[in-house]
Amino acid sequence: MTIRRLALALPLVLAGWLGTMAAIMLVSDAAPGAVALWPSAGFVGALPDGVAVVGGSPVSVTVRSDMPRLGPALYAAGARLVLPAGLPGCLPLPGG
Repeated sequence: MTIRRLALALPLVLAGWLGTMAAIMLVSDAAPGAVALWPSAGFVGALPDGVAVVGGSPVSVTVRSDMPRLGPALYAAGARLVLPAGLPGCLPLPGG
């Protein structure tokens, strides 16, 4: 019974985490970059000025920009899911 509960809970936790990260990109400019998952074919060409492509794979493009409202701009360019990249996290850096 415990394994069944865990198997049901893990997808819900993953979906909640992805939803939270996507919401951060919509309402906040805290992240210095973003990962656009499953971008459209013309995504890179549709990026606004001031957005730099810093990495990529067959299913994602990683970008960096100082522009405000980066998340909505990436959705407008053709990203299907935008997640933050470059956030420092909750823990302080060691050896300050």
